[in-house]
Amino acid sequence: MQNVEEIYRQYFSVVYKYLFCLTHNDNLTEELTQETFFKAIKSLNSFNGDCKIQVWLCQIAKNLWYDELKRKKRYKSLEEEEDNLIAIEDTEMIVIENENRRKLFENINKLDNTTKEVMLLRINGNLSFKDIGEILGKTETWARVTFYRGKQKLKEVEKYGKERTM
Repeated sequence: MQNVEEIYRQYFSVVYKYLFCLTHNDNLTEELTQETFFKAIKSLNSFNGDCKIQVWLCQIAKNLWYDELKRKKRYKSLEEEEDNLIAIEDTEMIVIENENRRKLFENINKLDNTTKEVMLLRINGNLSFKDIGEILGKTETWARVTFYRGKQKLKEVEKYGKERTM
């Protein structure tokens, strides 16, 4: 078993990206990341190695995020969060990039919650299909197929403006 410092150094970035993917808020992400590692350190003895450490940490992070949502008793839409994220700079390239990213997230927000979560974990969290499957309690193949179907749905959303029932 790795020591606490090694775990923190090695997995901080993964946990941070995962939480940022969920929260879209730097301050909240930082706070929840620290809380995740605090909670993990307290319960390190209960980690039995059934999954990767990063998956275990992301599960802790996800539960903390859900707790935070319950405390606030509201869910912010993806567009509201995105407005808090994007600071528009003067270069034309960045403006075009941001517009494309905004459209992508708008379209992802039109998908069902499960597909949306898989898409965001893959795109923002940069997680493997295996890790996504483990985090969501499914298989790697399920995550891969859900992502593929999500891409197909995004094409329909882009073409028709909303998700069509299949």
